[in-house]
This record gives sequence, C-alpha cells and structure tokens, in this order.
Amino acid sequence: MKSAHLKRLSAVLLLLAMLFSLAACGKEETQLEKTAWYLQAQVPEPTCSAVGGDWLVFALVRSGVKVPQKYFDTYYKNTEDYVASVNGVLSRKKNTEYSRVILALTAIGKDPQNVAGFDLLLPLGDFDETVSQGVNGAIFALLALDSKNYEIPANPAADTQATREIPTGGWALTGGEPDVDVTAMALQALAKYREDADVLVAVERGVTALADLQEPNGAYTSWGEENSESVSQVIVALTELGISPDDERFVKNGQTLEQVLLRFAQEDGSFRHTADGKSDEMATEQALYALAAISRAQDGRTTLYDITDTEQ
Repeated sequence: MKSAHLKRLSAVLLLLAMLFSLAACGKEETQLEKTAWYLQAQVPEPTCSAVGGDWLVFALVRSGVKVPQKYFDTYYKNTEDYVASVNGVLSRKKNTEYSRVILALTAIGKDPQNVAGFDLLLPLGDFDETVSQGVNGAIFALLALDSKNYEIPANPAADTQATREIPTGGWALTGGEPDVDVTAMALQALAKYREDADVLVAVERGVTALADLQEPNGAYTSWGEENSESVSQVIVALTELGISPDDERFVKNGQTLEQVLLRFAQEDGSFRHTADGKSDEMATEQALYALAAISRAQDGRTTLYDITDTEQ
C-alpha cells in the first residue's frame, strides 16, 4: 500500500513539475498536453489492459507530448510479464486483444512478433477467430497489421488463413441503421484501401452517413445519449482519410468537431463520457488520441494509425 502511494505521489509531483516548467516559460498549456499529463498522473504504471494501459500508451506516443522513457519501459516490462504469465494467449475469443497490444508496442518501437518469446501477430492469421467478434475484429486487425505494414503470418492452426482482401458491401453501413462508432472505426481501417473503387464508394458513403448522423449542435448520439467517445472516433476517421475535422460537412451551428469534443473537457484535463457526467478514463484516453490525430494532421505528420514513422 505504501509503495502504491509513493508511486502515485511521484506521478503527481511529475505533473506539477511539468506545469511549473510551462509556467516558467510563459507557455500556455494546450488541451492535448493537459490531458496527456492528467492521464500520466492517474496511471503511473501502465500495463497490458484496455483502460489504463495499451490505448493510453498508444495515445501518449502518438500525441507527441514529452513523456519520460521510463514510463514506456515500465509498460513494456509489465506487458512482457503478462504475456509470459498467460503463455502468449491474450484471449481465446477476442483477437482485438492482440490488435490493441500490437498497436501500443508498435508505437513505442517494440517488436510485437517477439514479446517474451511469443509472436502476437500470429493469432491475426486465423481469419475465423479474428472475425468471430464481428466487424470489430476485422477493423482492429487491419489497423494493427497496417500500422507498420506487417505481413500477415501464416497460421498453421487456422481453418481459414487471413488475408488483406476487403469484401465489398459487407460492413456496418449495409442493412439497418448505421452506428456512429462502428462506421467511424470501419472508415479508419479502410482508409488505406481507397485505390479499390468499391472500397472508395463505401468510404464516401460512410463519410456522408457520419455527416448526416450529426446532431444540429454538432454532437453525436450513441446508446441514446450524446457522448464524447463518438466524437473522438469520428475525428480519428476523418484525419485517417485526410479530411479536416473543420470540413464544412461536419461544422454544425458554427461548431467544429474539436470544439464539440472540448465541451466534454474538465479543468483538470480529463473528459466526461456525457456532457453532465463525471470524469471517465476511457473517454479521456479516446479524447487524447483524437486530439493527437488533430495535432498530427495540423503538423503534417503521419496519421494516428500510420506508425511507420517509428523505429524498431
């Protein structure tokens, strides 16, 4: 208990030091910096997990905000230990577990093909297992594999070997009402495949759907309520496609998507899930990488999910 308290205290002191340094330089902190430092203080020792781990590390690296190397070293050591403890099996039912970790490891310059002696790309070579979750499995497998142009490993245990072939007309926008989050994530995964005419048509249709799904105030509604995560996913989708979040199709009532997202921001750098809710770590992590996506687009850097700019 004492050790955990000291670690949290150290993280808080680090945050204060960063803020003091900014003040001394006369530089006003950006929302991106404020959110990045808030999350570091909240999660002093990131590990292999969906919240407070892989997505957080991925977002911090891609944000460009200065983070002590020790922070990422701690994450990698914790991830190695976890992978070893489960004999390389992150999940027997959800291959998105592998995709998420691959993205984080790639972002920090580590090889996901050799983590504690295990190849985390290998499960993605099993098509049936990868798509057993539905469209999410396929979306995140493409994002992970394309992040550094990884070859899909041959999986001898697979009944059907996975490939990068894109089936046309079979994703979220076909049949029924389109879902904001799933549509946005599908667009993120398909962004690199627009040279295929059928994919291009599907992408253009998806962009139109996202513009039409916006509320008059610029927000997005999922599960019956306006929420920040949907806004974050749409921002990432547009930047992956090379479309400005300020594109006139997505400016409603004079509000850009970034301005809409900032409605959910708290003074301490955190974000809420809903406008009248409390700070939410998942919402904050997604807001961080949405802000990172905007920053990268403005600076002319590679997109959030194009991690070919890192060395391994």
